[in-house]
Amino acid sequence: MDISQFSERINQTLSTLQYGDKPKELYEPIQYIMALGGKRIRPLLTLLGAYLFEDDVEKAVMPAIGVEVFHNFTLMHDDIMDQAPIRRGQATVHEKWNTNVAILSGDVMLVRAYEYFLGIEPTKLPTALQLFSTCAAQVCEGQQLDMLFETRQDVTIDEYLEMIKLKTAVLLGFCLELGALLNNADPEDAKHLKEFGINMGLAFQLRDDLLDVYGEQAKFGKRVGGDIVSDKKTYLLLTALERASATEQKELLSWQGKMDVDKVEAVKAIYDRLNIQDITQGQVNHYFQRALQHLQEVNALNNKKDLLRTLAIQLIERDS
Repeated sequence: MDISQFSERINQTLSTLQYGDKPKELYEPIQYIMALGGKRIRPLLTLLGAYLFEDDVEKAVMPAIGVEVFHNFTLMHDDIMDQAPIRRGQATVHEKWNTNVAILSGDVMLVRAYEYFLGIEPTKLPTALQLFSTCAAQVCEGQQLDMLFETRQDVTIDEYLEMIKLKTAVLLGFCLELGALLNNADPEDAKHLKEFGINMGLAFQLRDDLLDVYGEQAKFGKRVGGDIVSDKKTYLLLTALERASATEQKELLSWQGKMDVDKVEAVKAIYDRLNIQDITQGQVNHYFQRALQHLQEVNALNNKKDLLRTLAIQLIERDS
């Protein structure tokens, strides 16, 4: 088995899903956002987590789809809160329809996500649902912290890392833990897999922060420099403020709240002077190595663990 076969199984299942029929204004946005594609990392991790312990991953397919639908629900609502115009190179749902439609369609996606868990065998279903509910609440906590940071000027790097752990990383950890649970993994192995996913998620988000500033628009699928334009407290900004001279700090802060066309390039120039790109990439590498250490502890065949190693490398070396 290779990664492409798992991806094909996921895409095949997604292509057959019907989320609902009428009113079409409720369900068309769901079909739209799910058809935009994406990396399908979360369902892929669920299947790979299951495959580590048993070759047959069919029992994990629909729960994996549930996680992907949940993830896209969070994206739909996040886009509203961020007033983001573009998602995966296309108009966001609230732009294409309107905000009320996006809210309600997202709500249905959350309901459907839980439905896709209901085929889990009865002895494991309560545990799976409890883990999912805990994770889903943590994702919301992370998003709330992200919004609170918008009006705070004293956000620390540690607070930021905790926020992205909740908002992004815990879901990757849950996916692997879910796959392990469904295919009868030892609890200690499931714990190490979860930590592998969390650390990989931290590396993934920090890489995303980098791409937002240094990526290519055509490949990235979102507006490059969007975090700078919206004054988001990212690892790059917080590290720059920490390392900057008094003059550079003043210059960085002077751009807050402005919509000047030169803003992105001006802030980026300060980042370049302070070597922020390399420092951030160093943190990406740090969390990547921590992830691999946890994967090493998992009691499974090396050729199966190699699939997760390969995926992790692809994620931290990506340019989109």
